[in-house]
Amino acid sequence: MYTDRVIEHFRNPHNMGKLDDYSAIGKVGNIVCGDVMWLYIKVEPDAESRDIITDISWETFGCTAAIATSSMVSDLAKGKTLDEAISLTNQDVASELGGLPPIKMHCSALAADALNEAIYTYLTQEEKPIPDALQKRHERIAKEVAELEKRYEAFEDKDKAPCS
Repeated sequence: MYTDRVIEHFRNPHNMGKLDDYSAIGKVGNIVCGDVMWLYIKVEPDAESRDIITDISWETFGCTAAIATSSMVSDLAKGKTLDEAISLTNQDVASELGGLPPIKMHCSALAADALNEAIYTYLTQEEKPIPDALQKRHERIAKEVAELEKRYEAFEDKDKAPCS
């Protein structure tokens, strides 16, 4: 059963939609459940020249938990430095929602991954140093995306096969 906070974020999601003037995007998906998240971040320096997520939005195709975790991660990351945002975990997302059923914890991981991928993309584009922990997360996510694409291609090829 979902908490009231999960239901609230599902019914009234925060920061939903495509951000028109974004600095970077993080794209992730879960091969098992089929959820897909695109998370957009706008990054600008503050008075101390620290990179701040000044705006954030997302587009998610998924279940109640996927929508709620997308909404929550956007709330948690907005206004944070990139270093602070990188440190956000799926546990942080789930805790802020009052918990998730164990079978839905992967949604909070997907939301944290989308944020990390957006930050990774931004740092790469700007030719800025990438923290080791972020690099390792990106490599794990890249493997998952490659597997997802491989399975999609196999599905497409199967779909193109002549009928017997």
